[in-house]
Amino acid sequence: MKNVGDIMQRIKVNMRKEICDDCSLALKRFIGHMDGVESIDTEDGKLVIDFNDSKISMEELSRIAKDSIEKLGYKLTE
Repeated sequence: MKNVGDIMQRIKVNMRKEICDDCSLALKRFIGHMDGVESIDTEDGKLVIDFNDSKISMEELSRIAKDSIEKLGYKLTE
């Protein structure tokens, strides 16, 4: 249950190509279970994460997401 003071944030990470189903599932299992992550979506060549910034910082989650995508062999776009 969300507290009234919790602030939801969104990170969007663009990739050069659509992510495969297995890699999408791996990201959802790893990042989706992190404390503060509310939802994760991997469609249309993007990774979109909604999270509670009182539990995890945008900088930390962004770094983890980008590192995870690159470790799976995908290239990021700006």
